[in-house]
Amino acid sequence: MLALVSAAIFALALLLDLVEANVGDALTPQTLMFAGLFFLALHLGGVGGASPVNGGWRGRGGSSRRR
Repeated sequence: MLALVSAAIFALALLLDLVEANVGDALTPQTLMFAGLFFLALHLGGVGGASPVNGGWRGRGGSSRRR
């Protein structure tokens, strides 16, 4: 999920850079690039990954019990 967020931020940064839009001093393509890298690092670090709620961590309990 965080990889999709970072991809969307990278796409927005690319569009702002291509059209040379001026949306203020705080929101620049470089700032969006760093935000995208932040979310990508979170994704690669395992944050927001699989959990028992969304069906992750397979092989622990559930219907695959060993006898």
